[in-house]
Amino acid sequence: MADMSGATTPAGASEVTEGGEGVRRRDWIHIAALGTAGVGGASVLIPLVSQMAPSADVLAASTTEVDVSAIQPGQSIKAVFRKQPLFVKRLTAEEIAAAKKDDAVSLRDPQTLAERTKEGHEDVLVTMGVCTHLGCVPLGAAEGENKGEFGGYFCPCHGSHYDVAGRIRKGPAPKNLHVPDYEFTSDTVIRVG
Repeated sequence: MADMSGATTPAGASEVTEGGEGVRRRDWIHIAALGTAGVGGASVLIPLVSQMAPSADVLAASTTEVDVSAIQPGQSIKAVFRKQPLFVKRLTAEEIAAAKKDDAVSLRDPQTLAERTKEGHEDVLVTMGVCTHLGCVPLGAAEGENKGEFGGYFCPCHGSHYDVAGRIRKGPAPKNLHVPDYEFTSDTVIRVG
């Protein structure tokens, strides 16, 4: 069988013309090459991505449980959450009243006491113990430490003063002390993280 150019095709071979149906040998090679590249890429990427997953010790440190039953009103404790200090404070009735009164004051980072505590547990304040200016650890969580002009926390490095609700009141810090995600698992135990 001869085509217009004079070339002949072997007997029994099917002709595939431009725009004709069917898969040509070149198409099959492209499909096979792309499939092989995809499988090879996945076999390289899966171990690479899975090695970036947190290890068991990191996952264990991702939550912290704190028993707040021993904290007396007006007392604070320091704990550790994700290798950073965590302040847990039990507010007195006077401190709660003062913080609620200051809810109406013009604040640099406005938040009410109710927004910074859990409903039904307004007397327990949980904040990260890291100054929002340059990451220093403020004073005020331990007995006898300087609590600053507003009776909360004081960062002596650059003079940031926080009130009893951990809200920035004076100094260079731009934000309140961060309140991490936490929940009460019972009336006396909180889980942070």
